[in-house]
Amino acid sequence: MKSLFVVPLLAVMVSVASVSGAGAAQTIAPHVRTAGDLAELCGANPREPAADARINYCHGFAQAAVDLELQHSGDKKPFCFPSPSPSRAATLGEFVNWVHALPEHRELPATGGLFKFLAERFPCK
Repeated sequence: MKSLFVVPLLAVMVSVASVSGAGAAQTIAPHVRTAGDLAELCGANPREPAADARINYCHGFAQAAVDLELQHSGDKKPFCFPSPSPSRAATLGEFVNWVHALPEHRELPATGGLFKFLAERFPCK
């Protein structure tokens, strides 16, 4: 099974640490507790300050969570990505819409909400 989350995590984490703006670095320190928190980062408006860092943090968070879940889930995978898989950006955009569709999704734990979405979107056969 091929994961659609294939960008090297270290590169994402480095780009999250700071955002260059007019020669100065701006550090962000997002707090991701709920699926709503994660969706806010994933759905950042690209025109806002530090949007790249928020979106990269979202991608890095999702990448790490998916990698760990699939690594430790054994033979019974909670979700199965198709081949070819959609882009990570497209999938996380769907996650944002899924979180916003129902208020109860916002309060799920961040990884629990992400995995629930992925299991609904990419069920294993």
